[in-house]
Amino acid sequence: MIPISVVRLSPETENLVIDVIRSGVIAQGPKVAEFERRFADLVGAEHAVAVNNGTTSLVASLQVLDLKPGDEVITSPFTFVATLNAILEAGATARFGDISYDDFNLTAESVEARITDRTKAIMPVHLYGQTADMGAIGSLATQHGLHIVEDAAQAHGATYEGRGAGTFGTGSFSFYATKNLTTGEGGVITTNDADLADKLRVLRNQGMRQRYQYEVAGHNYRMTDLQAVIALPQFDAYPGQLEKRRANAARLIDLLGDVEGLVLPSELPGRGHVWHQFTVLLPEEKAGEREGIIDALRDEHGVGSGIYYPKPVYDYDCYRNREDVIITEAPVAEDVARRCLSIPVHAYLTSDEVETVAGALRKVLS
Repeated sequence: MIPISVVRLSPETENLVIDVIRSGVIAQGPKVAEFERRFADLVGAEHAVAVNNGTTSLVASLQVLDLKPGDEVITSPFTFVATLNAILEAGATARFGDISYDDFNLTAESVEARITDRTKAIMPVHLYGQTADMGAIGSLATQHGLHIVEDAAQAHGATYEGRGAGTFGTGSFSFYATKNLTTGEGGVITTNDADLADKLRVLRNQGMRQRYQYEVAGHNYRMTDLQAVIALPQFDAYPGQLEKRRANAARLIDLLGDVEGLVLPSELPGRGHVWHQFTVLLPEEKAGEREGIIDALRDEHGVGSGIYYPKPVYDYDCYRNREDVIITEAPVAEDVARRCLSIPVHAYLTSDEVETVAGALRKVLS
């Protein structure tokens, strides 16, 4: 079976975990600080603040903006549910733009059409490992005096015009088990604003700057040294991992480029894609057969695949009829959700397996 994702941790990682256990310092300590330094260097940010998971990183990024009830955050409708949940948990109202077929990301045009006098922030989602159009979104934010909170959960090391994802505003990253870089569970917030970084560090530590010195009503958002140490060996290996993902993506594009009606992903000019997922759009006439295609890939060819994501995030009963979820039409997101399918692109694929993945999809679609 060729899985959609693979998690492999090195013997060095095992030894580092044992060292942490033996040290007696297993809560937030020196390994978290080292992890923060390494990640800040990776994305080109001045500050990185580690937290316990990716959703927390989104929530905390919004909480330090002091949003009030009724304040609106405009985001993508085509994303994992954590994006929406974080907005609601922070006490804000979610409003949705639409996405582009080119990169599956929030468009500046759709954001501009939805800005109101209650809008306080824009939350683009750098889906599948490629950034949104941060030039246009950044200009829009500046024009209207809005905050930017980047949901970069899938975009570790992605770039826009040479600038790292997570440096255009406040960046939010996930280190869930299947991400390009992982701590099992974990998150990081990046910023170039020293005051904001300080607020985040106090917030994550029960509102304490020093023990029993409470400055705000805070939370326990801390990462453990056990989590942090899992990621440390991955930083040195990551450039090679990215090159392998990029090579696999290029080969898949080459092998599938002539399949009629199949829409392939691409790395847009000026962007550095990190290929967390390789997501195609099925031919229109095959969209209704998607579940059967997934079954055939698995059962007949031993190839795993996935749907990320099957509906726009607002299209669930628990979000309908809520005053803090404002639903507007997003026709591109609805079409993409109906046709999208992700196939393996991870760094552990062999050349033969890449050929097998592409060949299997060709056969099933034919």
